[in-house]
Amino acid sequence: MASASGALGAELLQPGSGSRLPPCSLTDEDLAAYPGLANLLMSLTKHMDSSGLSTNLAQQLEEARKQLHLSRANWLKWEALHRVLQEALRDFGSGLAAQEKKFLEVLEQQLLVGELRRILDFGPSAQAVQPSLLGLVPSDLSELLPPNQELEEMQKRLPVELEKRLKHKCSAMLSYFCPESDGAGQIPRATMMGSLAESLAAEKQRLQEARDRDRELMGLLEQQKAAYPQVLLRCLVLLKRFAREYRLGAQSELDSLNTQYLEIKCSAMFLKIRLEELSVLLETYVPEKVDVHQVMRDRLQAAIRQEEQDLAASRKMLSSYEILGPEFEELVKEYARLQAIIENRRWVLTEFNKD
Repeated sequence: MASASGALGAELLQPGSGSRLPPCSLTDEDLAAYPGLANLLMSLTKHMDSSGLSTNLAQQLEEARKQLHLSRANWLKWEALHRVLQEALRDFGSGLAAQEKKFLEVLEQQLLVGELRRILDFGPSAQAVQPSLLGLVPSDLSELLPPNQELEEMQKRLPVELEKRLKHKCSAMLSYFCPESDGAGQIPRATMMGSLAESLAAEKQRLQEARDRDRELMGLLEQQKAAYPQVLLRCLVLLKRFAREYRLGAQSELDSLNTQYLEIKCSAMFLKIRLEELSVLLETYVPEKVDVHQVMRDRLQAAIRQEEQDLAASRKMLSSYEILGPEFEELVKEYARLQAIIENRRWVLTEFNKD
């Protein structure tokens, strides 16, 4: 029993099952959860069509559709003739011959009376329910018709005018449908015009088949739309599990490697900075400049030693003159001046030692 249900489920889930069942989104999980669902759906296919209607109702609907098609075709035929006549009346203008003008006037009067008859609805069933508008009767409209002789002349000429105008419209339609026919002669155009209806019917059939195919593809698309979210949910569950097991498990090792990489990169950056600093110093202090600085340092040190000796002598002399009192002020000023000179040279020597 389970194998039979599985076979029915596989048959229902085939792409071609859309022609036997209405559009539905069945999955293997649905058929597995409800074992009798496949048998129920297969039994329902005997009593309904692909749109979901019962077979009897679908048959009645098809007959009504055919009747509607016949009525519509009949209406379109008379509507086309009526529009051609209306266009003929719109083309009515000055410069026409008397006979042409009379024909158009009689045609316009006949069309107006016919339109009034249609609007007032003089049928027997309508008059039994309610009187016509303004209490008019068919004889009232008959008085508006032109004389019988003029009507007969108009009716004799009408087929010729209709044929001429219909031929013109058919030629315009042929030029639109087959632009390459404009350069052909009269006989080829007449042949194409004779097969124009068949060509239009074939084109209409092709468009209908394309619509049916599009409808079928839309049904398959709806099934795929229902199936894809479930597949995406399963993929999302797998991704979460992989992230939890692999990504988070290796995160600590990855962080450690990133830390080591950053440390090595920082050390390399510091070494590069030190190398640039040494390069700048090497370019700044060439051997000739170093020798000159050494000579200047030696001279300054010699001058400092000399100044220190002078300072020592001055201090010795100052100590011997401290007992002299105010008279020793000049000596103190001289001592202060020498002390300032010594401090200045010491500062210069210190700066050279730094370099």
